[in-house]
Amino acid sequence: MSLTRSRRSRHRTRAAAVGAACALFAVVGVTSTSAAAVSAPAATSSVTVETAEVHIKDFKFNPAKLTVKPGTKVTVVNEDSTPHTLTASDGYAFDTGTIEAGASGSFTAPTKVGTYPFVCSFHPQMTGTLTVK
Repeated sequence: MSLTRSRRSRHRTRAAAVGAACALFAVVGVTSTSAAAVSAPAATSSVTVETAEVHIKDFKFNPAKLTVKPGTKVTVVNEDSTPHTLTASDGYAFDTGTIEAGASGSFTAPTKVGTYPFVCSFHPQMTGTLTVK
């Protein structure tokens, strides 16, 4: 009977050692997976779109001249008491649509490098320039 207990004890010891080794490999595997998961967002973060802001106040765009990278999200905040737009003067490069008083709108800058004049479609005296580079 004492021999059987000895075998059980050795078996438990081996099982514990195998379990510890498996746990170690599992931790290493998780670490490797975590490292891959961490590096993936870092790679996509270089693709992250930047943002810019234009404020409308006293019937003026501020800034009236804005330089952004291609694909930048531009938020336009209307601080006036009347609706406005920020609309590309030539073609359909971008347009916020109507931005009500106290609200905001946005557009995505063109992906093509260039200079894009813009205007408020309700108030044509309000002008500005978006430069994409």
